[in-house]
Amino acid sequence: MIWYNGNKPPIEALNSVSANTLVAHLDIKIESVDDDSLTGSMPVDARTHQPYGILHGGASVVLAETLGSLGSSMCVDIARFNVVGLDINSNHIRAVRDGRVTAIAKPIHLGRRTHVWSIEQHDDRQRLTTVSRLTMAILERSE
Repeated sequence: MIWYNGNKPPIEALNSVSANTLVAHLDIKIESVDDDSLTGSMPVDARTHQPYGILHGGASVVLAETLGSLGSSMCVDIARFNVVGLDINSNHIRAVRDGRVTAIAKPIHLGRRTHVWSIEQHDDRQRLTTVSRLTMAILERSE
């Protein structure tokens, strides 16, 4: 298990930390936490559409960074460390017009100072829509 001290926080707690944020506004939900991955979803609707009626690429990036950032925070002692996004890259494979996209975030590298996450998003028909790679910086908290 990759999570700090072997603890998987309750799903309700993971969803509640995003109250009153962009994550809540976009209705991003954490769906499950496994031993080595985190799964979440987001609606494809007016909140996440671009002007042509398809999922906005930026919304897909928000979903990817949300999962990777949350994942990194669950892998460190957050009393001692902050986790912040350093770089994200996304390839948009398939347009989505409605439903929900579901993303699975898995670590590629969990180092002392950086984490690298791979995040794949799929539509309701399980077709790949977006692939992302997120690099997180792990920063020691100053007193």
